[in-house]
Amino acid sequence: MGIFDGLTSGILGQVEAQVLPGLLSKALAGTSLGSLQGLLDKLSQSGLGPQVASWLGSGPNQPITAEQLEAALGSGVVEKISTTLNMPPDQIFGFLAKHLPDVIDALSPHGTLKQN
Repeated sequence: MGIFDGLTSGILGQVEAQVLPGLLSKALAGTSLGSLQGLLDKLSQSGLGPQVASWLGSGPNQPITAEQLEAALGSGVVEKISTTLNMPPDQIFGFLAKHLPDVIDALSPHGTLKQN
């Protein structure tokens, strides 16, 4: 690993953390979920409430898998998110599984999701 590799990934991570909530909000607006809150509601209704609560709370974030997201959301939501994020549909659930806990955690500093 070169000297600039860590710096580059750190900068990209910061940019991603700032841009991703807005992109997700935009993508979800065109789906039946409507918003990040709609996404969280759907996940909670699908039996993933403990994970969602951990992201909103102040403790450690519980992970979620691509398979859990796919079962909860189905393929219809993926198409819109895929188009907005310019990412192949088969990569969306893995991407969301990796980033969604941190995005929601960052958007809920006091336990309530602030709209982006």
